[in-house]
Amino acid sequence: MSNSEFQKVIVRPVDEYNQRLVAYVHPPDWLNPRPADCYDLVVIGAGTAGLVVAAGAAGLGLGLKVALIEKHLMGGDCLNVGCVPSKCMIRSARVVGEMWNARDFGVNIPRHIDVDFPAVMERMRKLRAGISHHDSAERFQKLGVDVFLGNASFASNNTVVVDDKTLHFKKAVIATGARAARLAIPGIEEAGYLTNETVFSLTQRPQRLAVIGGGPIGCELAQAFRRLGCEVVLFHRGSHILNKEDADAAEIVQNVFIQEGIRLVLNCQMQRVEKTIEGKKLYFSCNGREDSVTVDEILAGAGRVPNVEGLNLETVGVEYDQQRGVMVNDYLQTTNPRIYAAGDICMNWKFTHAADAAARIVIKNTLFSPFGLGRYKLSNLVMPWVTYTDPEIAHVGMYEQQAQEKGIDVNTIKIPFSSVDRAIADGEEDGFVKILHKKGSDQILGATIVARHAGEMISEVTTAIVHKIGLSKMSSVIHPYPTQAEGIKKAADAYRRTLLTPKTKRFLGLLTKFS
Repeated sequence: MSNSEFQKVIVRPVDEYNQRLVAYVHPPDWLNPRPADCYDLVVIGAGTAGLVVAAGAAGLGLGLKVALIEKHLMGGDCLNVGCVPSKCMIRSARVVGEMWNARDFGVNIPRHIDVDFPAVMERMRKLRAGISHHDSAERFQKLGVDVFLGNASFASNNTVVVDDKTLHFKKAVIATGARAARLAIPGIEEAGYLTNETVFSLTQRPQRLAVIGGGPIGCELAQAFRRLGCEVVLFHRGSHILNKEDADAAEIVQNVFIQEGIRLVLNCQMQRVEKTIEGKKLYFSCNGREDSVTVDEILAGAGRVPNVEGLNLETVGVEYDQQRGVMVNDYLQTTNPRIYAAGDICMNWKFTHAADAAARIVIKNTLFSPFGLGRYKLSNLVMPWVTYTDPEIAHVGMYEQQAQEKGIDVNTIKIPFSSVDRAIADGEEDGFVKILHKKGSDQILGATIVARHAGEMISEVTTAIVHKIGLSKMSSVIHPYPTQAEGIKKAADAYRRTLLTPKTKRFLGLLTKFS
C-alpha cells in the first residue's frame, strides 16, 4: 500500500533540484513495508537523531530489526531547512563580505557588486539536493531499516500505529525534533512572515527585510541577507545581540553588523504588524519610545517549540511539556522506561552534532545496557557550538559566570588576534582566543574563540577538555606557523609564564650555574 496521505509533499520552488530532493527524502511512490513481527527499535522521526539511531543500530550486523518513521522529509531540519541551506547561503554572502573589504588588500573591484540572488538560492537548492541521498529512504532501506512514511502515534505500551499499519516494539525512540515558534504579535499572522522553514524557498530577494530575534539563527541570516543586498533591520529584546554568548564576543559581531549597515533595534518590544500598500508595517517600542518601520518581508528567528503533537504520549505515560518537550532523565529515558528520546524534542542543546551525540547514547542505553548497567549519561558530554556569523563565535565548556555559580575560582587568559601574525596577515584582527582555567591549575574549564573560522579551531580545545589535557601540555604542542590556531598555543604559553614565580626563577637560575 502506498503512502497516499503524504505522497504529495512539495518543496517550493518546484524545480529540478527540489524534485530530486523530494525523490530522495520523501519519494512519492514509496511503499511502506510489511511490518516485522516485533522490532528491537522503533524510531519516530528521521532528523539527525533518528537517522543516527536507526543507522547505528541496523549497521551493527547483529540482525536487529529497526523501523524508522517520518511524516515529512527525511533529514529533518538540518538537511532541509537548517544547517545545509543556511551554510550554503552564508558561503555566498561571505564572498560579498570579502569583496567589500577587497580594497584593504590592494584589490580594486567595481563599487557596485551585482548579487544574483536567484542564482544564490539555486546554488543552495542544487547542493542540498546533491547531499540529500545520504538521508534518503532508499539508502536506509538498503542499510536494513524498515522505513515508513506517515504519521506515527503510540497505540499501547508496545505498539506504534503508522497510518493503517501497527508496529510492535521492544524499545522506542522519540526523535521528532522542534519547529519555529509562532510569534505572539498582533497582526503578524495576517501580514505573513517567514521562518527558517520557509525562507529557503525564496527565489527573489526582498528589498527590505525585518529579522525578529538576535540569537544565532536571526544573526546568521540577518548578516547573510544584508550581504546579499537586502536592507535589514534586526529587532532584539536584549541590550545587545547574542546575549547568551560571551559579552566580548557578542560586541565584536555587533560592531561588524553596524559597520555592514544592519540596523539594530535593541531593548525592543514588538507591538503589532499591519499589512499596507507600501509593505508590512511593524510597530514597536524601544527604550520607551514608539516607532515603526515598513518592510517587504519579516523573518522570525526567535524560539523553537517541540513537536509533541499527535504522538499520543499520554497513552504510554510519557510526560512532556509544550515548551520543553519530552521529559527525559540523564540517560535520555522518558517516564516510560521502554521509550527514549533524543535531539531537539528533549534537549536544550539544539544542534545537529548534539543530536548525533545523544543518538549514540540512546543506542548504547537501549540495546547494550542490560539491567541498566553501563549506561551513558547526557551530562557527561562536552558540547561545543558555533554561531556562523562573520566572524564566527565558537564556544565550549563553562562561561565564567557558570564557574562562579558552581563555586569554582577561575582565571581567564585572553589572546587578541591583533597579536597573532596570521590574523594580521589575513586582516582579521578583530577576534580573540579566551580560555578559562581553574585557579591554581592548568585544567581547562571553557573557551570562546572569535574568528572567521572559529568553528574549525574550537575542536582542539574540546579535545583537551574531554581528555583532560591541561594548558601545560597544550603549550608543548607544535602549531604550524603562521596559522590563526597559534592563538591557542599563545594562550597555553601565557599560562606557562604564570608558573615563573620569583622562587621558580631563582631555582632555574641555580640550574643554569651547573649546566
